[in-house]
Amino acid sequence: MKVTDAEIVISAVSQKQYPSDQLPEIALAGRSNVGKSSFINKLINRKNLARTSSKPGKTQTLNFYKINQSFYFVDVPGYGYAKVSKKEREKWGGMMETYFETRKPLKAVALITDIRHEPTQDDQQMYDFLKYFELPVMIIATKLDKIPKGKRVKHVNRTRKVLDLEDEDIVLPFSAETGEGKEAVWSNMKRYL
Repeated sequence: MKVTDAEIVISAVSQKQYPSDQLPEIALAGRSNVGKSSFINKLINRKNLARTSSKPGKTQTLNFYKINQSFYFVDVPGYGYAKVSKKEREKWGGMMETYFETRKPLKAVALITDIRHEPTQDDQQMYDFLKYFELPVMIIATKLDKIPKGKRVKHVNRTRKVLDLEDEDIVLPFSAETGEGKEAVWSNMKRYL
């Protein structure tokens, strides 16, 4: 997909702040510091529309990025970051639950994982949470450039197994460094848009 227009529209903390134009949305979920911002920037060919940070736990709102005036990426707060207070984590959890449970334009969720590592218990909980709400899920396994070509299939299979993926859910290996996997991600997302 050729992205000619991309902008952050709002960083929302409640339903009344969500965009009202009813364009389709794809949510991006993942652990803090797994590379969601780098993923967005690579997909849309921008250096820093989504701000990257070396400090985990930076995204604390639902960030709505309007793409080509036709759909949104919605970056939700990262999970699994220990240095955030329990109260803060509960606030994010409630905000995310409300979004996933009630948002009609939400068409699918990209669950971002790190292909180098086995999915965490938090990743498993997020996957189960999304399936509970009957949301289509695609797993984006980032940092592909860090894995030797001969070991990639093994890492993808491990991700499928640990998350206990349903047959219709796909693992898409991706590198924000090299752009490898970008076309496969776009063609998969187009099915939902």
